[in-house]
Amino acid sequence: MKVVLGESGITLDIVKDDLSCVDTIEQTLGAAGREETDDAFYVVELADILLKHKKWVSLLPRVEPFYAMKCNNDPVILKMLTGLGIGFDCASKTEMQTMLGLGVLPSKIVYANPCKQASHIRFAAEHGISLMTFDNEMELHKIKKIYPTARLLLRIRTDDSKSLCQLGIKYGAPLKQCRHLLQVSHDLKLNVIGVSFHVGSGCYDARAFGTAVSAARRVFDLATQMGFKFTILDIGGGFPGTPDAAITFEEVCAILNPLLEEQFPASSGVHIIAEPGRFYSASAFTLAVNIVACRTVKGSQIIEDDKSLEVAGLEDSCELGFMYYVNDGVYGSFNCLVFDHATVHPEVLGVKDKDAVKFPCSVWGPTCDSLDCITKSVMLPKIGVGEWLYFRNMGAYTCSAASTFNGFKKPLKFYTISQSCWPMLSKILKRFGLHVIIPCHEPLNHKAPVFSALPDFLEIMSVAP
Repeated sequence: MKVVLGESGITLDIVKDDLSCVDTIEQTLGAAGREETDDAFYVVELADILLKHKKWVSLLPRVEPFYAMKCNNDPVILKMLTGLGIGFDCASKTEMQTMLGLGVLPSKIVYANPCKQASHIRFAAEHGISLMTFDNEMELHKIKKIYPTARLLLRIRTDDSKSLCQLGIKYGAPLKQCRHLLQVSHDLKLNVIGVSFHVGSGCYDARAFGTAVSAARRVFDLATQMGFKFTILDIGGGFPGTPDAAITFEEVCAILNPLLEEQFPASSGVHIIAEPGRFYSASAFTLAVNIVACRTVKGSQIIEDDKSLEVAGLEDSCELGFMYYVNDGVYGSFNCLVFDHATVHPEVLGVKDKDAVKFPCSVWGPTCDSLDCITKSVMLPKIGVGEWLYFRNMGAYTCSAASTFNGFKKPLKFYTISQSCWPMLSKILKRFGLHVIIPCHEPLNHKAPVFSALPDFLEIMSVAP
């Protein structure tokens, strides 16, 4: 069954709970609303995000999430997360405008950009967005001039060597500079109320969170000695969001929970927040791309680019190789390969024979730039022009940074929700004025709802301020 979300005209498919990702893609191939039937598209599973929030609240109950909207600023996702009552990490005037426009309270926004444009600070001041970060002395003088009543978090540099995207080279004050920055803050009579850090995006060692929390504790103690009263700890992002991540969310929680209880117990009155992005959005998006062209090449040509294929002894057995060209690439959704150091895994839609012969292949995007390569070497069966590849876990740092270079459009999005999760999502949308129009009246099977054990979904799932 399809429903329409408010006046946006965006449709949402309510699907059976046991419908697989592949089934959904195949159904979408015949869906209306696609200008060209071979255009690339996303399937967005909203239930995945609801379940992620349930996991966060269950396993990290003391930490209030402020979603890093830079990761994926899809409007439906933002509205749903708004409905869940979480906060938002914004880095610019436009991001703050977007969330205020969705009805998010200023107190639910952290302006988490340590180096801010003056006019953006002015916008924050005019709209009461007072919580923001800093990591250098010049920023303090700028804030003193423009927004002297702001509530400030000192962003410290932590060890991010175990992360794919290391942010410490750009942001974060070394611990040895913190005393000086706090003294300047004191002299300027600025309201520094806490510490923030970020272990790096795509962290693959859960122990990094523990090291950073201990460093933050030292800065808290230093601030107390200098007469400050710190009340907020922002533990940043870096939380895994896909099943194949190097670490699990459970591993991170196993380190964070006891350490937070030891060093920042609830009795301390310290409010702990975080800035998860990929945790919420990464696994909810699956991208389907169409093979628009194919070249036959020598398998050895591709094997030479990936010596790991030689280990399997394929250099002798595979004379044939294929170069596949698809209609989304590095300038579009696959910008994550460059900016997010991501790895992607193409899967062939509709392959019935799992034992089909595979050949060395490369997959290329549609633009005229030779940089536009999705993967230089992968083993795939022979695929015809017009057939489809799909990529799971494409919701983080993909569509949010995509361009239309060479005139190639961004993929459309098709939204789904499982039958068991639809009642909860419907409540969220209606409560926050996002009215739902149901074009047809087919009965839904609401057996065994996912959150049936929770007496009040909205109250329990929302994080208290």
